[in-house]
Amino acid sequence: MDGEVVIRLRISAHEAHYGGDLVDGARMLGLFGDVATELLIRLDGDEGLFRAYDSVEFLAPVFAGDYIEARGRIVEVGRTSRKMSFTATKVIAASRDPADPSRADVLDPPLVVCRASGTCVTPLALQRRSV
Repeated sequence: MDGEVVIRLRISAHEAHYGGDLVDGARMLGLFGDVATELLIRLDGDEGLFRAYDSVEFLAPVFAGDYIEARGRIVEVGRTSRKMSFTATKVIAASRDPADPSRADVLDPPLVVCRASGTCVTPLALQRRSV
């Protein structure tokens, strides 16, 4: 299947769960779930279900104020299963300097913070588009 879904958002302060405004890695998995849902709607006309992650790699920290771009694509389509790959990159890094808290930097190139792959399922009865 061709096509990629991209979500970009700013991580808010209330999402920081650890000291130093560090964000839980599970937040990236939540973004991947949203990406997967959109991919399934585009392919099948249904939200489907996330069955399992095959791999998850947390590669760099995410902090409150960072801008994250989550990308996903379907890499294999079975009768009901859809294998997907995901990448989350930090595209803007918030200042970590208490003396200059509103400063932020565009990252060029963006920093990969998480990679994952997994499988989603759309039951045949719910598939409204032909694969």
